[in-house]
Amino acid sequence: MSTNKKEDLVCGVRPVIEALRSGRNVERLLIRRDAGGEGVRELKQLARERDVPWQPVPPEKLDRLTRAEHQGVVAFISQVEEQDLDGVIAQAYERGEDPFIVALDSVTDVRNMGAIARSAECFGAHAILVPKQGTARLGPDAVKSSAGALLRLPVCRVMSFPDALRRAHEHGLRIAACTEKGDTPLASAQLSGPLVVVMGSEETGISPTVLRLADQLVRIDMAGTIGSLNVSVATGIVLHQASQARKPKG
Repeated sequence: MSTNKKEDLVCGVRPVIEALRSGRNVERLLIRRDAGGEGVRELKQLARERDVPWQPVPPEKLDRLTRAEHQGVVAFISQVEEQDLDGVIAQAYERGEDPFIVALDSVTDVRNMGAIARSAECFGAHAILVPKQGTARLGPDAVKSSAGALLRLPVCRVMSFPDALRRAHEHGLRIAACTEKGDTPLASAQLSGPLVVVMGSEETGISPTVLRLADQLVRIDMAGTIGSLNVSVATGIVLHQASQARKPKG
């Protein structure tokens, strides 16, 4: 078995199979494009069963990633425990609380991911919702940037981000998507009650599919000429506003 602790990697066909079987938090797999054989077929089947995404890559990428004997297979392992979205929502309701979820539509920078998790924990969110593909790694850098919040706050990783939002809606949560094109100023937004706050990626914002699922499109009014904020800064502003709206009256 070959494990690179610094990068939280597991390398080699059998070690990765065992990591999948044992329930370790495997974020995703890289598999050499021409890799074959019974072991690789078994590995791909296990990945499908466990909703672990995998990507075919050239051998040079694996060689650059690790000096260990990888046999054409590398798994990224996360310290962050994966939680069930429906379970998190149900538990909040059982405690007599309005569920409050922060959903990140393809935020790819680990420092932004960590900073957002830190804000989410500080402002009372019940969980962070992220897609399993096209999102920042929940590795040591993200955990460090979060000041440990990613180890305390439930993180729900899903194969289909829109489907997860639909499930949240079925549980009675309103969806507030924060976008520069929003027609509702943040100060006027409905942010109390069961709520999902959706923030978009650094480059393209929130996808059109997700925007169509929103109950309200919220914008942060600004006076400067730049016209946009870093996503972690914007999230902190929105979550502070939501925390104020959600405080018990009186």
